[in-house]
Amino acid sequence: MLQVRDITKWFGDVKVLDRVSFNLNRGDRAGLIGPNGCGKTTLLRILARDLSPDRGAVQLSPTSLRYGYLPQALDFPTSATVGDVLRAAQGERQAAEAKLARLAEAVAAAAGEQLAAALVAYDRGLAEYQAVGGEKQRADADAVLRGLGMADVEQSRPATALSGGQKTRLGLARLLLAEPDLLLLDEPTNHLDIEALGWLEEYLTGYQGAVLIVSHDRAFLDRTVNRILALDDVTGSLTEYPGAYQDYAQAVDRDLEKQWATYRAQQERIRKLESSIRKLSNQAKGIEQETIHFHYRRIAKDLARHAVVQKARLERMLDSEEMVEKPTQTWKMKLEFADTPRSGQDVLVVSDLRMGYGERTLFTDVNLHLTYGERAVLLGPNGVGKTTLLRCITGELQPWAGDIRLGRGVRLGYIAQEQETLDRAVAPFDLLRAAAPLDETEARNFLHYFLFTGDEVFVPAGRLSFGERSRLALALLAAQGCNFLLLDEPINHLDIPSRESFERAMTRFEGTILAVVHDRYFIERLATTLWLLADGSVRTAPGPAGR
Repeated sequence: MLQVRDITKWFGDVKVLDRVSFNLNRGDRAGLIGPNGCGKTTLLRILARDLSPDRGAVQLSPTSLRYGYLPQALDFPTSATVGDVLRAAQGERQAAEAKLARLAEAVAAAAGEQLAAALVAYDRGLAEYQAVGGEKQRADADAVLRGLGMADVEQSRPATALSGGQKTRLGLARLLLAEPDLLLLDEPTNHLDIEALGWLEEYLTGYQGAVLIVSHDRAFLDRTVNRILALDDVTGSLTEYPGAYQDYAQAVDRDLEKQWATYRAQQERIRKLESSIRKLSNQAKGIEQETIHFHYRRIAKDLARHAVVQKARLERMLDSEEMVEKPTQTWKMKLEFADTPRSGQDVLVVSDLRMGYGERTLFTDVNLHLTYGERAVLLGPNGVGKTTLLRCITGELQPWAGDIRLGRGVRLGYIAQEQETLDRAVAPFDLLRAAAPLDETEARNFLHYFLFTGDEVFVPAGRLSFGERSRLALALLAAQGCNFLLLDEPINHLDIPSRESFERAMTRFEGTILAVVHDRYFIERLATTLWLLADGSVRTAPGPAGR
């Protein structure tokens, strides 16, 4: 279905993609992974014909193959409603259905030879209708909307008025309803709750076409893909691995262990050869300096000749293609929360809390208790009030009823879902120095740990990508010495290496955590307590990390 051959792409003097090649056949579901900035979105845009490569080719087979592309940033026409967007997704089917209805009327009105011709035309129209989904697509529309949590969104609502998460789900619904032969999905899991994630996983598993997915959700990749395409952020090359993400991670670990073993063996051999060369050379030189006796000077020449042979052998070895470079880790975020001040044992007490918007009650009679060192994850479908509950705890919102009390010595740090608490006009360097007593050198070094280098530290926060703003928000929390972290989707825009670094830091963090997160790998490793918000109330359960 899709053949990608030697795709190379430069931006200025930076080569982002270098001779990338792979095939996708019907039924293939491939995960495209790599650190942020390595070229994943660039490659998808080339495949979707939004961007031209500098070298190489993309071929669809057959050429009439229909592909659908879900970009990270979705723009809808200003005047389009939700209903307009969804109807446009099924426009091809609706046009075929209208044509079929006209042909059916022609059959009913025809007779004799005209009837035979009308029946032939109707058969062709029926084949066209079935080719674009027919009755199956009509039946699937409601299921897609329900599965993605769009069933309750009014069709008359302007698409531009939707939240970022709703726009992602609307774009995904539009794409799935069109049922292309090839799906190109760039971060489809952003803003999906666990219920919608489960539905999408099941949908893609049964999808008859080919799918290429960019995602940092490791559990999602484990459940949906049968191949991993890994882009290297240093070389721009692509390596293919069979199986799901976990198979890829194990293969990479095995390859790394093998590379280390080979590297150490080669370095030991080099050390021995260098030692032998030095020893032979010193012996030959010592003999020549100590005697003029012909016999001994001949021995010295033999030793020197042997040293030259050894040196030539070493040079051939160093120049050989079999030489293995020292394994190096790609540049990862270094997140540490050092010297976290101790709070009291009772960190958060929520009593009889009730909150909503307008006439709608989101939750009522909520009673919760967090103690020092707990790591709680707040779960629930989109729209039930998880962010509202967090904003009540920060004091940003005043609840309708009830009481929220922070314990003695609690220093609260909050990361909002879209990093809206960051001043978009201020650069990371100035935000950090305002948050912590650091001099210029200390501030630049600290930001370097969070992958901000050079003049990047002076770029206003509003011009940073979502991933960069996530890293900046984490940097500010780490610098402020907070002992109670309130995190609303903190890893949505982080790549897999940064997510793993964040998980390690959270498990070592000595304070208390309350997080809204849908990453199941994260929940499995972090959550000692689960808070489940649904049907207007919160119930608690032990977390996987606390059992």
